[in-house]
Amino acid sequence: MNGKRSVRVANVQAFWGDWPQAPRKTLELGDVDYLTLDYLAELTMSLLHKQRLKNPGGGYARDFVDLLHDILPECKQRGIKIVTNAGGLNPAGCRNAIIELAQELGVDGLVVASIDGDDLMPRLDDLLAQGVFLNNMDTGRPISDVRDRLVSANAYFGSASIADALRQGADIVVAGRSTDPALVVGPLMYEFGWAEDDYDRLAAGTIAGHLIECGPHATGGNFEGGWWDVEGMATIGYPIVEVEESGEFVLTKPEGTGGLVNFHTTAEQLLYEMGDPQHYLGPDVTADISGVQLTEIGKDKVKVTGITGSAPTGLLKVSSAYSDGYSATGTLAFSWPYATAKARRMGEVLIDRVNNEGLRYDDLRIDFVGSTAILGPVSPESIDPAEVLMRASIRGQYKEDLAKFGKGLASLGIAGPAGACGFGGRPRASEVFAYWPALIPGEHVVPVVDVQKVGG
Repeated sequence: MNGKRSVRVANVQAFWGDWPQAPRKTLELGDVDYLTLDYLAELTMSLLHKQRLKNPGGGYARDFVDLLHDILPECKQRGIKIVTNAGGLNPAGCRNAIIELAQELGVDGLVVASIDGDDLMPRLDDLLAQGVFLNNMDTGRPISDVRDRLVSANAYFGSASIADALRQGADIVVAGRSTDPALVVGPLMYEFGWAEDDYDRLAAGTIAGHLIECGPHATGGNFEGGWWDVEGMATIGYPIVEVEESGEFVLTKPEGTGGLVNFHTTAEQLLYEMGDPQHYLGPDVTADISGVQLTEIGKDKVKVTGITGSAPTGLLKVSSAYSDGYSATGTLAFSWPYATAKARRMGEVLIDRVNNEGLRYDDLRIDFVGSTAILGPVSPESIDPAEVLMRASIRGQYKEDLAKFGKGLASLGIAGPAGACGFGGRPRASEVFAYWPALIPGEHVVPVVDVQKVGG
């Protein structure tokens, strides 16, 4: 416990591919104690698997290491710690890359921790033999049904191992498949000495992490309640929580940045992916936001109180992916007049060609972007749009048949109504990974913290 009255934590990456300038802008204007960077979604783990197939030393978000070139020396000098799940499928590899970067930049004394143990693949057959079947949460099927096609299986860690790494002196903590809020709760457990059964405070910290995990979602981005009132979106500020030892906190953003933090932006993100508001489940705590109070206490400042917590379920979520064939997607654009009618006609022609040629597929879908792609049949078609994009996607087990689909789609540009043009080139078949959500008793998963220091 460091005896601080409050801790300021900013999340400066909401996904792999987020705005690379956000960490720099936050450092310049934010006055924070911690930077968190959230890189992992369910899809991301599949992408990292493909990366690791090409390079066994990969499997982590290399963008994170590139980003550190700009901020690492300053963070070390100012004592700002960094917590991330950029480790993906290879936290140790990411840690080693950071150490190499620190040596290159002359940042001696940097302490970097990696957290492993979430990867279940090496132990999967043993777990199945013990009766841990990792049944699909949606269908109930045991994971043995897709065992031969499984490429990844990672349990979601909580916050205790992150706090442990910080207690061991880490300046940077690199986790694998941690939960998103854990990137915030871990530092709070370390700074305030919160116990693992201090459920009300852990719940408050979890909601603080939840509010900032999606970056500018909480500062005016994706704001359905009044996006037209959000100014300065080109320089939108990324969110900061200023958390007190009691667990009460204020959501804000760096002064001088664009965006908006008020009751409505906060409430919108609070309910994002919430499920049951009285039972927001996590590995650390079950949070209850049914009594939450959001109070605007100043410009771009919302105080959050009234969160309570209870014991976690003892189960950890498992994010798995398995190979599920191939897919190909291509587009053709059609111009006014009768843009929608042209696109529909060529969609029918494409389906006829695919079936006439006997191509084997599991699913074929055609959408009309600019007409009905989002709202489907309820979209009005009485107005003829200036242009419509026909988007055709096919999925199946036979890559060679999907390759023929791609060639056939391109040829339709000269075999139908006038006013058609290609967009994006001939589609190629690529491997598809399907998602397999499951639960595992927490006692089967033990995090391993490895701390290393650069130079003297």
